[in-house]
Amino acid sequence: MAKRSSLFLRIIEGKKLPARDLTGSSDPYCIVRIDNETIIRTATIWKTLSPFWGEEYNVHLPSTFHSISFYVMDEDAISRDDVIGKVSIAKDVLTANPKGVDSWMSLSEIDPDEEVQGEIHLRIEICRNSPTPKLRCHVYEARDLARKDLNGASDPFVKVQYNGKTQESSVVKKSCYPRWNEVFDFTLDEAVTENTLYVEVWDWDLVSKNDFLGKVAFNITKLQVIQQKEGWFLLLPDKAQRSETEGNLGSLRLQLRLRDESILPSCYYQPLTELLLQSVTTDNGEKGNVLTLIDELATTENRQEVATNLVKLFLGQGLAKQFLNFVIKLELDRTTEPNTLFRNNSLASKSMECFLKVAGMQYLHNVLGPTINRVFEEKNCSGLHRCQTEVDIIQQSVQSLQSYLTELIEAIVTSVVKCPSVIRATFRELFKSVEARFPQDRYQNIKYVAVTSFLCLRFFSPAIMSPKLFYVRPKHADARTSRTLLLLAKAIQSIGNMDGNEVRGKEIWMAPLQHNIQQGVMLFKDFIIKLTDIEDDQELKCRKQVALQTTSTIKEGYLLMHQAKERGILTSSHFKKHYFCLNCEALCYSKMPNAKNSAFIPLSKIRAIEKVDEKCFGSPYIMQIISTDGRGQFDIMYLQSKNVNELNQWLSSLRKYCVSNEQMLNAYHPGVFKGEKWSCCHQKEKAASGCDKTHFGVTLQDWNDPLNPDLESHLIYRQLLATRDTLIQKDLKCKGRSDTSSPVSSSEETDMVDMPHKLFQIIQDLENAHRSFEHGETSVNKNMSVELLT
Repeated sequence: MAKRSSLFLRIIEGKKLPARDLTGSSDPYCIVRIDNETIIRTATIWKTLSPFWGEEYNVHLPSTFHSISFYVMDEDAISRDDVIGKVSIAKDVLTANPKGVDSWMSLSEIDPDEEVQGEIHLRIEICRNSPTPKLRCHVYEARDLARKDLNGASDPFVKVQYNGKTQESSVVKKSCYPRWNEVFDFTLDEAVTENTLYVEVWDWDLVSKNDFLGKVAFNITKLQVIQQKEGWFLLLPDKAQRSETEGNLGSLRLQLRLRDESILPSCYYQPLTELLLQSVTTDNGEKGNVLTLIDELATTENRQEVATNLVKLFLGQGLAKQFLNFVIKLELDRTTEPNTLFRNNSLASKSMECFLKVAGMQYLHNVLGPTINRVFEEKNCSGLHRCQTEVDIIQQSVQSLQSYLTELIEAIVTSVVKCPSVIRATFRELFKSVEARFPQDRYQNIKYVAVTSFLCLRFFSPAIMSPKLFYVRPKHADARTSRTLLLLAKAIQSIGNMDGNEVRGKEIWMAPLQHNIQQGVMLFKDFIIKLTDIEDDQELKCRKQVALQTTSTIKEGYLLMHQAKERGILTSSHFKKHYFCLNCEALCYSKMPNAKNSAFIPLSKIRAIEKVDEKCFGSPYIMQIISTDGRGQFDIMYLQSKNVNELNQWLSSLRKYCVSNEQMLNAYHPGVFKGEKWSCCHQKEKAASGCDKTHFGVTLQDWNDPLNPDLESHLIYRQLLATRDTLIQKDLKCKGRSDTSSPVSSSEETDMVDMPHKLFQIIQDLENAHRSFEHGETSVNKNMSVELLT
């Protein structure tokens, strides 16, 4: 049974932050760390003490993580960024709140004695071979210690304290991965009141005070029962976390929800998966369909998540179009007023919105990316002309807006060939279904609005307004650029509503765009007709596309590359710019996009993807890809990203598609081999085993994640489990209705009565299977629910 932890986090806003700049303000951003690994950096919000970020992330974690920390920083263009404060949340707090945490949390001051990290390898044992019993502490090594010196490392040594006596190890210079392999003996005093052994790690300094790096404490009374204890132990702060935080550092509003998932083998989810697939492949009516029942059970709080899981499940089976057709038909059958069609957050609306993000993100980037990039790049053009009057500035702004909107409309209406076939086929069925439901002349625009309500209102417009949330741009826009993007998003939304006069009187800045909007309405109608005119052979091709990612590009972009050689000094100047393209089979790279001569690394040959210490090259944001060549020898490629978010996105994408590789490494070297030794642990053999554990379990969720039917089935089961009480009531209600009805009933009515019971039984069986696995009972009857489907 596979286990994983999934953390949803939303960094909403801050308030009452202290001023760190001479202007009386700050430029705050957040850094998120899981244990000691930085995984997220938010955008900088300039010149404010009450920033709003509104950034959401889903992080997949190993179940062994300990805490999550949020550091609020003040960005400085010249000097080093200032730390404003931090919020640290232990895993136990998140586990104790299964529904999640949503609150304002006060920022605390950074205490050097609390900012510890890393682990130490020890063996503690009681030796009774001699007349006087001894307590022996064997100090082997440590890893990932805090960097306390200006050179990006530390000079660690160990203090071992017991019964008032202290012994110290040797100092290992310039290393955060020291190896001591030293033994310390103490006379065991069983009568002492405080029978505790302390192992402390310190950073040695020649002139200033030694810096504390962490400690571990052992209860010797308990140790006497087991006689020996060995392993890697987490280094802890010198004192307990303070209960009172600094009141003048402000606070941070966060939303967090942790889920520990235990995924059963595929055969256990087969009854649920087959029941869902039958809902779109067999004609058993709407009333007796499991999707109809799920639509009724879904709540406002979980409808988005249910829709996401269903879309990914059906996409993986090549039945996304059929699923969307069904939920759209449900929506159409209960809609009496056409102007309200798909305007609420129904299962159909949420499913289509998720489908577009999963299947069309690359399409969106290709269509909107060039114009959005131009808006960002030209934002300061007007500032180059110092002699402009206010009238000139307004006129130039109007011309720029009109130019941007014209370019956007042209990019969208000429994008038919770029749109994925599965999206076009889905829109064709939507177009025809709405036309059949509302055939009256007065509703002639509704079929067009049905398509644009998803394509424009729920896909293009939000991406234009917040390009960072759709991965179009790495950072949020400043106030001026945000205003431009907002007006463009409103214009595309007005075109999507198929009403060229909609902008009249709404906003003064929209008036100059009315002519462009009216032209856009006519162009969009023609565009939709072409978009939905997909041939049968193209539709058949998209039906056979079982996994969407098999032929598509997962991630691409420029990175700086350095290939490790046997000799030579490694410096940042040796990095050369290359264009990288990741698909499900290989990581390809060349000097230019679409180059004929390109090299590649098969993903099956990759053994680890990890970060590199900044001190190694004198530059940040570097990762290493460790792979094997044809002779089975290790090759290391070093890649440098532009920022920490780009680095983590590449790490996540590569780790997700390599996680099932055989012979993945459990340890690696975070340093480089130079000067006849590893810079991290000072081992002199290049083939020496790694000094730090690999982190392939830490990934950021993305829309192009590999489709995993077992995981999606499990998540659907979890959502249904939460509605079990409602499902029981429906089951009893249907049985009562069946008892009072006539003895001869239609097949649809029979399915309507049986469906709640079938679904409830499958959920009950899955819950029993989970309990059995948790108790070590793996011989559960794998066919216990199959009979319900026959």
